[in-house]
Amino acid sequence: MTGETYENPVLNADWSDPDVVRVGDDFYLTASSFGRAPGLPLLHSRDLVNWTLVGHALERLEPEEEFGTPRHDCGVWAPAIRHHDERFWIFWGDPDQGIYQINAPGIRGPWTRPHLLKPGKGLIDPCPLWDDETGEAYLVHAWAKSRSGIKNRLTGHRMHPDGTSLLDEGKVIVDGDRIPGWFTLEGPKLYQHDGWFWILAPAGGVETGWQGAFRSRGFFGPYEERIVLEQKDTEVNGPHQGGWVRSPAGEDWFLHFQQRGAYGRVVHLQPMGWGTDGWPVIGDDGAPVAVHRRPDLPPQPPAAPATADDFPGGRYGRQWQWTANQGDGWATQHSGDGLRLACVRSADAHDLRRLPHVLTQRLPGVPCAVEVGLRLDGTEPGARAGLAVLGDAFGWIGLERGADGTVRLVHRFADQAAEGEREAGVPCVAPEGRARLRIEVAAGARCRFSYDVGDGLRLSGPVFTATPWRWVGALLGLFAVAPEGSGRAGAATFTEFRISPL
Repeated sequence: MTGETYENPVLNADWSDPDVVRVGDDFYLTASSFGRAPGLPLLHSRDLVNWTLVGHALERLEPEEEFGTPRHDCGVWAPAIRHHDERFWIFWGDPDQGIYQINAPGIRGPWTRPHLLKPGKGLIDPCPLWDDETGEAYLVHAWAKSRSGIKNRLTGHRMHPDGTSLLDEGKVIVDGDRIPGWFTLEGPKLYQHDGWFWILAPAGGVETGWQGAFRSRGFFGPYEERIVLEQKDTEVNGPHQGGWVRSPAGEDWFLHFQQRGAYGRVVHLQPMGWGTDGWPVIGDDGAPVAVHRRPDLPPQPPAAPATADDFPGGRYGRQWQWTANQGDGWATQHSGDGLRLACVRSADAHDLRRLPHVLTQRLPGVPCAVEVGLRLDGTEPGARAGLAVLGDAFGWIGLERGADGTVRLVHRFADQAAEGEREAGVPCVAPEGRARLRIEVAAGARCRFSYDVGDGLRLSGPVFTATPWRWVGALLGLFAVAPEGSGRAGAATFTEFRISPL
């Protein structure tokens, strides 16, 4: 790769179901955040290659009580971001609640509270469109069969221009069952171009599917279709579901995801043009590119969403999300550096998948080493804290207070079917209640755990292969927990969180 080219993926972690919009010289991207809080990440770029995380649009998931406990694969699915009437708008589908909308005067907010635009089960992947010529507004969405019994079709509505209500009962505008060979049609993004209504929508499933384009002279159809991006002879499986954006120079680009197992859905940038027949041409004649000329935009310094954190004043960076809506007292601000997490009492202390107070960030899509310092101040027998790799299966290494008052280094794991954890390594005493914890993540998300309690780095246990949730990539997590009981159980302090390439 040279200074004149870029290499895919441009976001090599689980930024699932990306959508993008340009405002002036700035590009903004959001992605699915499922059951984690805060939700709806907001990324910024000036060149479509280098991205930084500038915040989140959704502080707490609603209904709040339903997201007080982890619902890892629920919540915010496939958002669409748009800019209209000098405001940013984000629409998303919660498969159990319906279609929500929020808006703000600037990307950093303040964002409105979620407005339930269309209640119902299985309503997913909404995308609005405002027709500036007619003043009318529209909405298209897909269906989740798991909640509604319906799939493989797109429903369209006329929408009030203020985005608060729909003006009709909706009509199926694309029925995938009527298109030979098409299945799992979803993720529509709605545009106007060259006198046509365009819907860019994927089909065929996240691991093996393709990107489709549909066009019609009228919003409600009829639509004709074409496959415009597919794997062909490349290594990029299932390239689809994303957003089209046009640069100030008039270049067209398409950002989409690739499903990569435990790494989740990484984001690729594809060149996009228009054929002589008026249809979009994405990638290299419909195949995803690995390396390509950079967009014709001013050069930018290398940038990526933050991962490292010194937790100044006890505050954690934007890259972190809880596994549910944040509760009171989970993290304490203070005058020094380091993340101070309370050892929250829980009946589910033995299963990290059930804990709402795990602070997580995305697992990088490249081989890396993850390190953090830990001091356990929890006094309750059974109080523990550690560094985890979290998915349908999980593994963690950390410190635990024993019944005799000593602090031990422990390493535990649970497979997908297990209801609780078991030992992965041999416990040992941590003389000062401190440890440096390390996880090396090799190709294939194969994780090797190690620790240093003052006498040098030592390996612990066998290799653990990270696993995703159903729709979510594996997560890195920090946690502190204690068994059920009364009164406070103390705290744990994490310092110098680092991720470095291997």
